[in-house]
Amino acid sequence: MDSLIRPAVAADLPAITAIYDEAVATGTASFEVIPPGVAEMAARFRKLTEAGFPYVVAARDGELLGYGYAGLHRERPAYRNTVEDSVYLSENARGQGIGGAILRRLINECTDKGFRQMVAVIGDSANTASVRLHKAAGFELVGTLKDVGFKHGRWLDTVIMQRALGEGATTPAVG
Repeated sequence: MDSLIRPAVAADLPAITAIYDEAVATGTASFEVIPPGVAEMAARFRKLTEAGFPYVVAARDGELLGYGYAGLHRERPAYRNTVEDSVYLSENARGQGIGGAILRRLINECTDKGFRQMVAVIGDSANTASVRLHKAAGFELVGTLKDVGFKHGRWLDTVIMQRALGEGATTPAVG
C-alpha cells in the first residue's frame, strides 16, 4: 500500500478538491461548511509545500484515492516543533489501508524533518474510523472538546490525539 503514496503535484489539485468537496458537503471530518474551489485549494497547497511541509497523494491506475498533508499545529513560534496532520480519502478508497499508508508517510517525513510532536484534530467524536486510524499509528487520545462545532443540523465534538515524533520531548528542541 505504501508504494501508492507519492508527493502531490499541482496537477492533482482538481482530484484533491473533489475529495475534499465530498468531505465538506457530506461529512463531519472538516468543520468547513462551504467547499473551497480549486483556486483556494491550490493556495493552501502552495503555502504548505513552499514552507517544506509534506503533502502526499495515494494513486492507483491513474486514480487519486486520497491525500494527506502536515502543517504547523499553530503559527506562534513556540509551536514550531509540532505539526498537525490531515488525511482525506475518496469514498471508494476507505477501509483498504490507504489512510494508514498516507499517515505513515506523513509521520516519517515529519520525523525526518525534525518535528517532535504530531497532533490530530478530528472532527466529530463519532468519526471512529479516523480515531482508529490514528490510534493504530501510535496516537493517544488527549482530549475531547464537546459541542464546539455545528454542522448538518447537529453539534459536533473535536477529538484531539497526539503522538511523539523522533526524540519527542526527551531532549531540548533545536531552533
